[in-house]
Amino acid sequence: MKLTLGEKIKELRKRDGRKQEDLANALGITNQAVSRWENDGSYPDMEMIPAIANYFGVTIDELFGYENGREKQVDELVSRLSAMNKLNNGENVNIDECLHLARTALAEFPGNKKIMLCLAWILTTAGYVKYSEYHITDSEGYDTFDVNRHKTYKEWAEAIAIYEKIIPALESGPDRHDAVKQLANLYLCTGEHGKAAALAESAPSIHCSKEFLQMTSCDGKERAAKYGETALKLLAAAAELIGDAVAANYDKLPPETAEICIKNAADLFGALCIDGDYGEYGINSAYLYLYLSSLQWRGGKRESAVDSLYKALEHTKKCEEISLDSTSTFSSPLLKNVKINPLGNDYRKHATKLPEYWPWICIPNSSDVAKEMQSDPRYKEWVAKTQE
Repeated sequence: MKLTLGEKIKELRKRDGRKQEDLANALGITNQAVSRWENDGSYPDMEMIPAIANYFGVTIDELFGYENGREKQVDELVSRLSAMNKLNNGENVNIDECLHLARTALAEFPGNKKIMLCLAWILTTAGYVKYSEYHITDSEGYDTFDVNRHKTYKEWAEAIAIYEKIIPALESGPDRHDAVKQLANLYLCTGEHGKAAALAESAPSIHCSKEFLQMTSCDGKERAAKYGETALKLLAAAAELIGDAVAANYDKLPPETAEICIKNAADLFGALCIDGDYGEYGINSAYLYLYLSSLQWRGGKRESAVDSLYKALEHTKKCEEISLDSTSTFSSPLLKNVKINPLGNDYRKHATKLPEYWPWICIPNSSDVAKEMQSDPRYKEWVAKTQE
C-alpha cells in the first residue's frame, strides 16, 4: 500500500530530523499548513510540489511514491555493495572502493535508507580492517576497550552519526534491529555506555523477541519444532556469551575454571543434540574448541589441546556435509521436526580456514602459546588434515 502525499512528507521530514516549523519556514507557509498536509486535511498547491521535493532531495515521482524503478536500482546497488563488503572479513580487500561506491550511490539517491544503512555498515567494517579493535586492562584487571583510540576512527564516528539519524525513521523489522545492534556495538567500542544503555532500554525483552513470539503462532507438530529451533538459537547465544564472559574475566579466573567453562560451552548443544550431531551449530562448537585448545596448551595439557583441535575439525567437517541445499532434520528426539539450515557455499571448504581462525578468541594474548603450539608436529599434522 502506497503512502499518501501527506504521509510521505511526514516520513521524509522525520528521516531528516526536521520539524514542521523547519519545512514551513523553508516554503514560506504556516506550521498549520504543514500539519494539515501530514494529516491529510489538505494538499499542497501544485506549484509548491517541486520545492517540497527539492527540500527533501527527492524526485517528484519519489514524493508521490512512484519509486519502483529507482527502488530496483537501489536494491541492485545495495546487493552489489554488500557482496563486496563481505570480502573485507578481517582484512582490507576493497574497503576504499566500497566506501567510494556507497558515497556515489548516496549522492545519486540522497537520503535513501537502504543506501545509508549500507554505508554505515561499510564504515563500521572500515574501522575494523583499517585500524583494528584494541583492548586494554583496567586498574582492576578487567579487559576493556581502548575507547580513546577508537574515538579517533573517523569512519566509526561517521557510522554512529548515520545510525543515530536513521534509526528513529526506521520501522520495526530486520533493518532496524540490525542497525540498533551495530550502533550499540559502536557505542561500546567508543565508550558511550549511557547511549548504549538507552538504546537497550528501547528494545523488547527476550520473551517478546521474534523467536519466542513465533512459538505462539502455531500449534501441535509445528509448535514442537519451534520449541526446538528457539532452544538451539538460545544455546548458540549462551555459548557465545560464555566465551565472551571467560575472555572478559580471564585475569580473574583460575586457568582450570576458564577451561571448564569453555568446554561446557562447546558441548552445550549436546543438551538437545544427544546424538552428537549439532547440525549447522557445529560451527559454533568448533570455534569454541579452537579457543579451548589454546587454554589447555597454556595450562600444560598438551594432549587435551590436540584433542580439542580435532574436535573442532570433526564438527566443521560435519557442517561441510550440509553446506548445500538440504531438507534434512535433526535426528535427536526433541528436534526430529527441526530442519537443519544449509550453511551455503562459503562453508564447503571451511575446515581449511580453521588454522587461520585459531584460537578464535585472543584473550589472553595467544602469541606465546601460538609459537609453541604451532611448532609442535601434532599441530602441523592437524593443519594438514584441515587441508584435505
